[in-house]
Amino acid sequence: MPAQSKAQQRAAGAALSAKRGETKVGDLQGASKEMYDSMSEAELEDFASTELDGLPDHVDD
Repeated sequence: MPAQSKAQQRAAGAALSAKRGETKVGDLQGASKEMYDSMSEAELEDFASTELDGLPDHVDD
């Protein structure tokens, strides 16, 4: 499932970086922290690899 907004794609990228040990988990906040806790590395990779062209900055709930 691809990301639905640029913000979601960026949060997934931050969470994926922490999952891989490239950044500190303690540096995560908000959506990226939630994604880190609830998603697998494969799911995060799918979200983070979404192309940004044509995506809105944010999606309304």
